[in-house]
Amino acid sequence: MPRTSASPPTADSAAPAGPSADSALTHGLKQRHLSMIALGGVIGAGLFVGSGAGIAAAGPSIVVAYAISGLLVMMVMRMLGEMSAANPASGSFSVHAERAIGPWAGFTAGWSFWFLLCVAVGLEGIGAAQIVSGWLPGTPEWAWVALFMVIFLGTNLAAVKNFGEFEFWFAALKVIAITLFLVLGLLAILGVLPDTDAPGLTNLTGDGGFLPKGMDGFIIGLLASVFAYGGLETVTIAAAESENPVRGVAKAVRTAMWRIAVFYIGSMAVIVTLVPWDDPKVAEVGPFYAMLDHLGIGAAAQIMNVVILIALLSAMNANIYGASRMARSLVARGQGPAVLGKISSGVPRNAVLFSSVFGFACVLLSYWRPDDVFPWLLNMIGAVILVVWIFIAASQLILRGRTEREAPEKLVVRMWFFPVGTIVALAAMAGIFLLMLRQPDTRDQLLATGGLTVVLIVIGLVRQRRRGGDGVSGDGGDGTAGIPAQRK
Repeated sequence: MPRTSASPPTADSAAPAGPSADSALTHGLKQRHLSMIALGGVIGAGLFVGSGAGIAAAGPSIVVAYAISGLLVMMVMRMLGEMSAANPASGSFSVHAERAIGPWAGFTAGWSFWFLLCVAVGLEGIGAAQIVSGWLPGTPEWAWVALFMVIFLGTNLAAVKNFGEFEFWFAALKVIAITLFLVLGLLAILGVLPDTDAPGLTNLTGDGGFLPKGMDGFIIGLLASVFAYGGLETVTIAAAESENPVRGVAKAVRTAMWRIAVFYIGSMAVIVTLVPWDDPKVAEVGPFYAMLDHLGIGAAAQIMNVVILIALLSAMNANIYGASRMARSLVARGQGPAVLGKISSGVPRNAVLFSSVFGFACVLLSYWRPDDVFPWLLNMIGAVILVVWIFIAASQLILRGRTEREAPEKLVVRMWFFPVGTIVALAAMAGIFLLMLRQPDTRDQLLATGGLTVVLIVIGLVRQRRRGGDGVSGDGGDGTAGIPAQRK
């Protein structure tokens, strides 16, 4: 039976041990960095722009859709927080999946997430470049993408505290923006803003009612809301490089509930209360712009462009960081090319370069092959986050019992209503997959993601079989939790 405590490398460990301690990752992130990374991870461009499609489909019921998907995300983060606080590791859920299920599971969860982050870096770069090109007509978008890539490549190649500082201020600006927006919206709802009447329940119950497009519209809104929450996982990756990994991840997870409730559910409630759900601007230019415009704020478009640009740049920075750390952790466990595992001055610079180059290649494909290869890439990442969540839930279901038996003092964060809560979350994820199969657009994403996942599983199983089914010890010498050598 596999052990859960860290053990030194053994002669039959299939992969080499990680780098030596003097080349390990540093612990340069302070608690304020980690708190803001967790806080900023909730507020992404998906909230500011992507939520418009959900409102247009579900109407006022989008509030319920975000509440349901938000509850699922809270459960996932609670499970991930339990495992990460017990065994902090730069590979996060990939490490937990390897410990719980086997090397093939860690390989699949880790590389699929890496692929998701790298493609997302390209998408975010394109979105940011489009905004700046709009301000400076005639400047090529690819040049702005290249500039952003160089900036964040430099940030991530330097000490991890530089990444932390960038994310701290990016997140602070996003938090200030969303807080001001919510305060302004609440004042408008109460009718205390000049030249503004309280809307009452007119927009919630009129024009088709709370469910204007029935359950089909609600389902579309629900699916849109699920994928808007991506980004929370990065905090458990960053926690391994913080001053106090256990305390940091525990605090981040415990405060996830009010962040989700305030920023996502609160924003949706304010928007659909103030703005008619079928206002064309909601879907075309975004619900936040639509609300500011509805309140007569003339600079609404430029205000939102600045906020969205900050959100996109913050996501680029965080995703390059997350992708590089995940790649480095995988390599340290013998799950990838060894050259990516080299660490210089506490930074996995080869992994940073590789992840950035891959992200920029995705940008180039958007120009070279916009009608076939690029859409194919987008479809492949469409449901990756759900695959990752399933690995998280399955791992927690297995590891909780082991930890309770062997090291109960490590359970400083506990999943609610275990094991029922975990099983309910898994059932909800299965339900989301079934709902995706019902919709043509999401069906294509699900099939493409399924294809990617199957390929990774097959590669992972082949690698595991060639290595004799053994796991490896350690998470690559970063000073965090180890992975035991698993024996048959």
